[in-house]
Amino acid sequence: MEAWLHASITWLLATFALPSVGLSAIFFVSLISATLLPLGSEPAVFGYVKIAPDMFWPAVLVATAGNTIGGAISYAMGLGADKAYERWREKHPYQPRTKAGGRWHDYIGYWLKRMGPPALLFSWLPVVGDPLCAVAGWLRMPFWRSMVYIAIGKFLRYLVMTAGLLWIFPQQI
Repeated sequence: MEAWLHASITWLLATFALPSVGLSAIFFVSLISATLLPLGSEPAVFGYVKIAPDMFWPAVLVATAGNTIGGAISYAMGLGADKAYERWREKHPYQPRTKAGGRWHDYIGYWLKRMGPPALLFSWLPVVGDPLCAVAGWLRMPFWRSMVYIAIGKFLRYLVMTAGLLWIFPQQI
């Protein structure tokens, strides 16, 4: 059993090794990390750029594309949850309506409705960024405007994080 596990882990690491897979690995790691699954894509982007410094811009753009598509998936999940809730409310019209979430729910909902899609510039933030995309879907913010702001926020994150890490950890000679 232990040999099988070791072989499986070795195969998995060899399959997703950055030098051999490259930008496709960056894309998938970025896409998965933008959903509600806890995964960070910045180390993968930084590691790839350290291995291939001439691939800085392609890596940042591919990571931005993957992370933006992941944000669109989170948006769709929020929209789907809202539609499912509405269907449930239609089938259970006599259930008393309770306030979900309390004071913070009201405050964040007010803030997002007031700011609109530009609030999604903050979708790059850790912990709150991915749920923010889902809440945008729940609130039915305009999809394409939301995606533009999500893409800008995610692009700026990858640009600043990768360039900052390269500045902090310069190429060793």
